[in-house]
Formats: sequence, C-alpha cells, structure tokens
Amino acid sequence: MIQADKVKYKDILDNSVEYLEQHGFENIKADTEGYETPKSYAKKGSDISITPDIVATKEGRKHYFDISLKSEKPKLLKSKWLFLNTLSTLKSSRFRLITTRGHYKFTNEMLDDINLNDKKLIKI
Repeated sequence: MIQADKVKYKDILDNSVEYLEQHGFENIKADTEGYETPKSYAKKGSDISITPDIVATKEGRKHYFDISLKSEKPKLLKSKWLFLNTLSTLKSSRFRLITTRGHYKFTNEMLDDINLNDKKLIKI
C-alpha cells in the first residue's frame, strides 16, 4: 500500500499479519500497532522513501510482503513493487503480494503492466 491508503485499510493489514503468523512466519515487522516498523529505503536526492508493508522470516529466509489494494496512485504502487522485487532478488529474499476479494483483477493488471506475471498472490 502507499501511505495514503494505510489508514483506510488497517484491518486488512492486521488480517495479513495474522495470516502470516498462522503460516509459520516469524520476526514479523509491520507498519501497524504492536509491531516494529519495517526498514524504509530512501531515494537519494529526494524525499521519497519506500517501506514494505510487512517483513518476516520463515525457515531462515527473509520475505517482503506488500498488500495490493485498488489505489488512486497506481504509478507509485508499481514503482514500489518493482523496487521491492529487485531488492528481494539482490538479497536472496522473497517478495510476495497479499490481496483480498475485490482487488484480484486490479492486482493482476498491475502485475501485467510491470511484467511481474510470475508472482503468486496470497489471497486473504
């Protein structure tokens, strides 16, 4: 999610964290109450920073998660996903998207636009 959508969809973020806990993820960091906020990455020379929605580990491997919901600013969301996908590749980590009913089509169209068709969605 981008910052403008975080307050609006707080319940989906909380449900996503709960889902990951039930599926064996540990050391969960999430941008929600009761959890440590994930590390942000700042773009040099600007005030833009990117923070994954959730970061967790499972079986010793780090996973970056972003929640995909319809957004007013899809260009920012595409940039964030491309960055997180590249970051996870460089660090031998995994990048996954979490989405929910009513947002599947939007998510798949966005992934097609940026050629990330190989991403399996976590559907909550």
